[in-house]
Amino acid sequence: MNTENVVKHLRALWRTDRIIADIRLRHLLVGLGMRAFAALIAAFGLLMLELSAYFALVQIWSAIAAAAILGAINFAIAAVLFIFAGRPPSGRDIELANEIHDTSIEALQVEARAFQTQLTGAVHHPLNTIVPLLVPLIAIIVKNMRKTAKESAADVTSEARS
Repeated sequence: MNTENVVKHLRALWRTDRIIADIRLRHLLVGLGMRAFAALIAAFGLLMLELSAYFALVQIWSAIAAAAILGAINFAIAAVLFIFAGRPPSGRDIELANEIHDTSIEALQVEARAFQTQLTGAVHHPLNTIVPLLVPLIAIIVKNMRKTAKESAADVTSEARS
């Protein structure tokens, strides 16, 4: 398991999650605006239907039919706007962000599996994990012992000269 790879994959996952959230938020705001506009048109449609009821009481049938048709058209426009507002976000950017997100998740799973196999190997064969650590440690100890031996030899020769 490489911690740099894990950090890299976690950063990619974090960024793609932010991008996906941003895309969804923009889509939600656009949809909300369209729904608000549709609600406004629906209110105008209701107003026209109320106006047509008024005309039904006051005017002749042609004015009533005109107001009723106008109200029905307003309701149809509102329905079309609601349908457009309810569509899922389309576009290459959300698909790309989802692909990168899935790739990051898969890479993190691969790193986790590698860590699990290393941990399992360390439990089953502890010497295999200790030996790579012991070799550099032994080299450091030997180097320090040589340095100490050279220093003590230098001290002995300096004392012999004095």
